[in-house]
Amino acid sequence: MPNTDRVYRIFLSAAEASGDRACANLITALKKTGYSFEFAGLGGPRMTAAGCKLLLDTTQRAAMTYKAFSHIFFFLRAIRQAQRYFINAKPDLVIVCDSPSFNFHIAKAAAKADIKTLFYVAPQLWAWAPWRIKKLKRLCTAGLACILPFEQDWFASRGLDCSFVGSPILEDITSGQIKSKSYSAYSISNAHIALVPGSRPAEIKSLWPAMLEIAARLKARHPNIRFSAVAADDTTLEVLRKTVLKTLQPQFAVDTVYKTAKEADFALVASGSATLQVAAAACPMVIIYQSNKYLWHLIGKRLITTKHLSLVNILSQKEPAKGETLPQGGLVPEFMPYFSSIVPIVSTCENLLNAPEKLAQLSSELAELTRPLAAGSASQNVAQMIIRQLVTIRP
Repeated sequence: MPNTDRVYRIFLSAAEASGDRACANLITALKKTGYSFEFAGLGGPRMTAAGCKLLLDTTQRAAMTYKAFSHIFFFLRAIRQAQRYFINAKPDLVIVCDSPSFNFHIAKAAAKADIKTLFYVAPQLWAWAPWRIKKLKRLCTAGLACILPFEQDWFASRGLDCSFVGSPILEDITSGQIKSKSYSAYSISNAHIALVPGSRPAEIKSLWPAMLEIAARLKARHPNIRFSAVAADDTTLEVLRKTVLKTLQPQFAVDTVYKTAKEADFALVASGSATLQVAAAACPMVIIYQSNKYLWHLIGKRLITTKHLSLVNILSQKEPAKGETLPQGGLVPEFMPYFSSIVPIVSTCENLLNAPEKLAQLSSELAELTRPLAAGSASQNVAQMIIRQLVTIRP
């Protein structure tokens, strides 16, 4: 039976919107275990609403790899606050969620304070920087939660205590809900396209204008095409509204990637976790991402060890059929990075939009790909990992 007299202190660290959501759902799951908890950490509004006392809101400063340099002093401040909390409060367990570039520092601070750390969302070391496995083994002292099926074997073979928990962004979706779309009554003249520009400020700045231009060119050729745009939060929504082209008149929604993709025929999506939600909606897509051209050639592409960069293509491991010309191959077209020209993206979108049989086939393949990822509750599975650790560490 749970020890209801013992109050466990849990520190959670999330640096972006997806991690904020995953940690909030985890807090809710932990509250249902019968144990008593106090939650503190770094994150965003969802964690606060779930009952976590935030030391600092880190989700509005999210950035990727070398773009994070502009926020370095803010994140140094966050790390220092975590260090002080570890010394003064001595939490029973630290949980770091995604954002390894930042959360490795949080885990290191926890280790110095002799506090164990559980990594929720395994760092994608199989895709880039595999030499960091030694660092992960040193800092991941309370278990590793893998959200992709192949990750458990990859990390376990390298000596880590890990478990496949399922995808946190798909845990509200059941396998039975994932169904392929019908394109029997579809034509490009009445197409409904979802625009999903990401959640990080850097993504919005670099991808939203390109998405608008791509959409404008498609609408110029097919005036009855409809658009829906999904913002990660209310702050992002205001940015999208202020900069949208009036000729497009998209419908806006907040945090409805799966729902919007279910209703759409096609999607243009920023690379990241949202691509899995779009895939679970069985919505054909083109994936884009932007990068500094010089830094990409100097540093970025040298760190990548996978043939594809998007999660959907990495999971599918599909090669293009003979005669296909998908960018970088894969199940769905990916332009990562696309640099300055959107012409190839527009052409690829139009080719797919003009081929309902291809859209139907792609929809079916995406549904088949994502059904195994929606087979369980990641939050509940991670909560059980945490309970086992807490009972072992400090019964």
